[in-house]
Amino acid sequence: MRKSVKSMLSPLGKAVALACSLAMCVSLAACSSSSSDSKSSSDSSDKKGQIAGVTAKGKLGEKPTISFNTPMTVSDGSYVVLQKGDGDVIEEGDRVCAQGIALNVKDGTELMDTWTKNTPDCSLKVDSKTLSSTYYNQIKGAKINTTIGFGVNAQDSSGYSYILAMTFVSKSKDLKKATGEEVKDVPANLPKVTRAKNGKPSIDMNGQGSVDSLISQTLIKGNGAKLTDKNTVVVKYTGWLTDGKQFDSSWDRDSIIDADLFSDSSGQHQVIEGWQKGLVGQTVGSQVLLVIPPDQAYGDKEQGSIPANSTLVFVIDILAAY
Repeated sequence: MRKSVKSMLSPLGKAVALACSLAMCVSLAACSSSSSDSKSSSDSSDKKGQIAGVTAKGKLGEKPTISFNTPMTVSDGSYVVLQKGDGDVIEEGDRVCAQGIALNVKDGTELMDTWTKNTPDCSLKVDSKTLSSTYYNQIKGAKINTTIGFGVNAQDSSGYSYILAMTFVSKSKDLKKATGEEVKDVPANLPKVTRAKNGKPSIDMNGQGSVDSLISQTLIKGNGAKLTDKNTVVVKYTGWLTDGKQFDSSWDRDSIIDADLFSDSSGQHQVIEGWQKGLVGQTVGSQVLLVIPPDQAYGDKEQGSIPANSTLVFVIDILAAY
């Protein structure tokens, strides 16, 4: 659970760090103007939004060499297909891993790339609800190893205008619910969890009271990758107070969240400490029961409908990680 309830549904990219992550650059104007009027008379995009005069060379699936005449300008939402891939077709709902290069359109210099350290960004999900039409329409239906250049005008202090050349190197599907082996030796004194057919959990607190130390109990053991403090984890969850009152549930919203288990540049975690400590070491596909003491949740501060000094109980399904 993110520290700020209002920011819970705002995924943070981490693999690239120019003005934003690859996925944030293509999410609903996260880093660029959404206005179609940003094109200037010297813009190198044609009326259909395609960027002219940009080419790429190189083996499919490897870092391409991209060329264009400088200086040039680009419109937000403009694009150019630089290489057509030879892999599987990217479909609705796929999670796509992309390698990227950002090239300054003023002088062609490379502002960042993920190829050198092999750190693809896998936070991009093909979903018309979260992607602008430009990116959604170009990515859905493309094949793996396709490279597409997108025009971006950063709205941060850098002021950069650049071509973000994304190469889609792999794809996967997030789980819909925890899938794995039911854990049979769950301590009898813990809250009792039952599940609907769709996986949505319900709970009997079974006398659970406040705790002074974190309880992290695996209920379903998934067979996916083990989570580390470098991961962002994709989850569905429900949270309760120890009196059984539900205060939040992504199941009720039919949504997922991307929860960062790593620290930001100032050393602060992006989720409450109980989530970070309780989820690291778990595996994708698992369902985890967390009973979190106040000092690893919100402490002596009221948080929405959560009273100060509350012990929190969560059931979390781990659907993916990147």
